[in-house]
Amino acid sequence: MNITVKEELRAYIDPLTPDEHDALERSILAEGCRDALVLWGDVLVDGHNRHGICSKHSIPFNTVQNASFKSMDDVHLWMIDQHLGRRSVSDFQRGVLALRKKDIMSARVQASKAAAPASQASAADASTSDAAPSASTPPWDVDPLPTRESIAKAARISSTTVSQIEKIQKEATPELVAAVKAGDISINAAAAVSSLSVDEQVAAVAGGKKELRQAARQVREAKAQARAANAPAEALADEGSEPESADAVIARLKKTVAELSTENAMLKARIAELMA
Repeated sequence: MNITVKEELRAYIDPLTPDEHDALERSILAEGCRDALVLWGDVLVDGHNRHGICSKHSIPFNTVQNASFKSMDDVHLWMIDQHLGRRSVSDFQRGVLALRKKDIMSARVQASKAAAPASQASAADASTSDAAPSASTPPWDVDPLPTRESIAKAARISSTTVSQIEKIQKEATPELVAAVKAGDISINAAAAVSSLSVDEQVAAVAGGKKELRQAARQVREAKAQARAANAPAEALADEGSEPESADAVIARLKKTVAELSTENAMLKARIAELMA
């Protein structure tokens, strides 16, 4: 049987860990390949690890065709849904997959909306002059744009976690992403550390779990102080305090800036020691 293995599909889902791969290999050697490999034509969609193990040991396997696929996007969406249904997938992996699904669905919605005017024009051209306007449903499907809340529900994580994962994907270094996947730092803490510069992130990861936690705590404290410094004087009045004078506000802000500058210098010094 001719089976085409596309690297794009093999790498689309995070690979098994060495321990997980070894366990799967032992299971197949002992019991054979119980689950059929899923194909789209001759393209392997699901079962890359099983296919590799069976080919290595000349173990027979079964295949099944999925006739519902019409495009590679259909394949990707099916793969995402399959993995989101597995309990062994981490929250970070769930968020990454959910965001991929959101991108695919959003692109489809935009394409449908772009095609709608052309479909309307074609329908108008095809209608006769004496035909009554049709009140039927348009011939195209325009689904609503997926929201962060909807993809979070599908992934069984919170919308806040999805936002944090989105931030990590955009701002985190590969080293920090690897630390999250390895469980060395939580998603919440990694989102905070991703606010640092590239060198600071790399140094924090190199310092291990303790340094990562310290870096995350300092980022959160700095943000909290900045929010407090920017709080309007009216908020203090609402709490029963006298509004600050302009001079007092300026003095407080200068003090906060000096404190943040000192903390930033200490953090850079610690990072420099780690990098040395």
